[in-house]
Amino acid sequence: MTHNTPLSPRPLRHLTEVHRRVLSTAQLRAHGVATAELNDQCRAGGPWRQLLPGVVLLHPGPATSEERLHAALLYAARESTPGVPSQPRADEPHRPVYAEAMITGLAALTLHGFSSAPPLTSQDRIDVLVPRLRRLRTTGYVRILRTPSLPTPRQVTGLPVAPVPRAVADAVAELADSGSVRRLLSEAVREGHCEPTSVVRELNRAKLLSRPHVVDAVDSLLAEGRAIAEDRLYRMVREYGLPDPVWNVDLRLPGGPHLGGLDAYWPEQAVAVELDTRAPRQDEDALWSEYTRKREHLERLGITVVHITPKKLRDSAEQQAAVVRTALMASGDRDPAAYVVVLPRQ
Repeated sequence: MTHNTPLSPRPLRHLTEVHRRVLSTAQLRAHGVATAELNDQCRAGGPWRQLLPGVVLLHPGPATSEERLHAALLYAARESTPGVPSQPRADEPHRPVYAEAMITGLAALTLHGFSSAPPLTSQDRIDVLVPRLRRLRTTGYVRILRTPSLPTPRQVTGLPVAPVPRAVADAVAELADSGSVRRLLSEAVREGHCEPTSVVRELNRAKLLSRPHVVDAVDSLLAEGRAIAEDRLYRMVREYGLPDPVWNVDLRLPGGPHLGGLDAYWPEQAVAVELDTRAPRQDEDALWSEYTRKREHLERLGITVVHITPKKLRDSAEQQAAVVRTALMASGDRDPAAYVVVLPRQ
C-alpha cells in the first residue's frame, strides 16, 4: 500500500482536502487501516509520519502550517464518537468539529490577522486551549493551556480560535519584551478587534498585571483606547446632528468643591456625557463607586449625566446619539439646574 492507495472500507471523498492529509489513528482505524499497516506506513522513510501522539500526516515531507494547526486540534479535541463523525450530504465536504479545544496565543492572533504576530511558518509552537480537567500533556510543537471555563471560539478559516482578548493574554504570558506586548495590545484596539477593557480583564484574570512591562503596555493601551473613544464621540455628535457641546471640562460649584470632569457638556440644557473607560483591575468596585457618587451628586444639582461605553460608541453610535438627543429635548421639562462653573479639564 502506498500513500496514494485509497483507504477502505470508507472513502475519504467526503472530507475537505486538509482532512484527507491529517487524520487521527482512530479515524484511520475507522477507515479500515489496521495497526500493523499503520506502523508500516509510519516507518522511517515511509510515506506517512506521526506528527503528534495519535495524529498522522498522510504524505511524505514536512507538514504545512494548515496541517500543523489541524493536527494540533485533532490531538487536543475530545472525540464524541470514535473515528470520523457522521457523513454529510454528498455535495457538502465534512469539517470535523473540534470539541473542547481551540487555537490561542500567537497562532490565534496570526489567524485573526494581526500584523504584529509572526507568520505561522515561523512559529515553532502552537498553543491550544482546553478545559482544566482534560487529561492532556504538552507534546511536540503543541503547548496545552488550561482554563476553568472555555470561551466561545471564533471560526477562522474553518478553525476554532480563541477570541482576541483571550488570545492576547495567552500570548502576552510568554512575552518578556515590553515592545512586543505594547504592539499586540495596541493593534488589538487600534484595528477594532476588541475594546481595551476586555483585554485588560483577561490580563487581570491571567494575573499578568503584576509584571512591570505588562503594566506599562496596559497604561499605553488605555490612553490609546480613550483617545479612540473620544474621537468616536466627536464623530457621533457631528454625524448625527447634535448641537455642539463644550468638550473636556471640569465642573465646580461657585466657591465650592470640584464636581468632576466630563467629556462633553451642554450648559444650556445641563446635560453631560461621560465616557466609561474604567480598566477592570482589582479596584474596579471602588472606581465604580466613585463614578456612581459623582453621577448622583451631579443629578442632585439637576444635571443629567449620560454614561457611554466605548463599545456602545463603536457598535451603536446612532442609538447613543438618540439617548443624548432625548436628554437634551427633555431639559425643558425639568427644574433649572444649579449654577456651576465650567472650566477646561486639566
